[in-house]
Amino acid sequence: MTSHHAPSEWIDSRFALRRLLATLAIMALGNGAMYVVSVVLPSVQTEFGISRADAAMPYTLLMLGFGVGGIFMGKVADRFGVLPTLVWGGLATGVGYVLAARAEGMWAFSLAHGLILGLMGCAVTFAPLMADTAQWWNRRRGVAVAVCASGNYLAGAFWPPVIQWGIANWGWRDTYTALGLICGGGMLLLSLMFRLRPPLAAEVVKPSSAASSAPATAWVSETPLGMNRVRALFLLSVAGVACCVAMSMPQVHIVAYCTDLGFGPARGAEMLSLMLACGIVSRLVSGHICDRIGGLRTLLLGSVLQGTALLLFLPFEGLASLYLASALFGLFQGGIVPSYAIIVREYFPAVRAGVQTGTVIMATLLGMALGGWMSGAIFDLTGSYKAAFVNGIAWNLLNLSIALYFYRRARGMGQLR
Repeated sequence: MTSHHAPSEWIDSRFALRRLLATLAIMALGNGAMYVVSVVLPSVQTEFGISRADAAMPYTLLMLGFGVGGIFMGKVADRFGVLPTLVWGGLATGVGYVLAARAEGMWAFSLAHGLILGLMGCAVTFAPLMADTAQWWNRRRGVAVAVCASGNYLAGAFWPPVIQWGIANWGWRDTYTALGLICGGGMLLLSLMFRLRPPLAAEVVKPSSAASSAPATAWVSETPLGMNRVRALFLLSVAGVACCVAMSMPQVHIVAYCTDLGFGPARGAEMLSLMLACGIVSRLVSGHICDRIGGLRTLLLGSVLQGTALLLFLPFEGLASLYLASALFGLFQGGIVPSYAIIVREYFPAVRAGVQTGTVIMATLLGMALGGWMSGAIFDLTGSYKAAFVNGIAWNLLNLSIALYFYRRARGMGQLR
């Protein structure tokens, strides 16, 4: 399954656009599992007779597998291109859903999500594709990466109401089987668009002052922002963990939260879809913003807005106010995760783009995994999600502190757009 590099003149071309649309579709199919499992959480908890924290375990293992697998798949994509990883991911996605549908206990259900849907399925559809997309675009790299990342939220906007309908009419097991056939088969067909590897474009060494609209690759260095590369990547990864511990509370538990408040799981699924539909808008707008102000400033802006949105969940428990808070949360935080990939592209060597992007994205997924479990555990201890929201706000402050540290170093070195 060999592939060749595309000519450099195909950067920013119509072929790059067609490939981007195929990437968006694969992201929507391959990332569905992380939102589907949130919708089935109340049904699984009832069927297996388990606690809220235990019911969140499939999500936690899924995100752990997603993150760890992203690094490995990034290495494979750096060496062989994304085609082999996409074929493997399509097969794993189909098999993972079918095995989960036939699980007779919580551990089997959880392992199907962690080892197959996460480690071998979802892992191919995020970090490798974001790194790949960044190498196909120069003038509109921020928008392109945002479109790619929006596939994740497109999955979140589309699948929850579909899955809720399937559960009501077929049961969650038959719904999972259908998902395996649709998502796995669709990914395999779309992977045919990825036979060519990204063009071998030369790194930009120093931008001209006139090239204000060009992407900021001027500061690509083995010592990003004047730091050891490993240290810089570690700090960026810690920020990713903290950001997504905060992000996970509404995304993972909104369905269960609405059920506890007496509104029912269908209303919770609608709120999740609304949140992630608004997240698509946020990611696209943030992509335009990122093309103008750079990844670091976009990260700072998104982090402040995410903290503000989390605060809105604390005083309100009415149905209308929760719909509003969910919409605002989606609008405020959608640009954060793509900004990490842009920061890697702006300051880190492109020759290791897959591994570096995979490492940071792994950190964000570990944050989602930790936050999903942590929020369930806090609920079990306190009987309420209020403390879980406060916990998320505290983690968001850690992310914001690291983003500010990076920003101050970049400003001091004259490495800001």
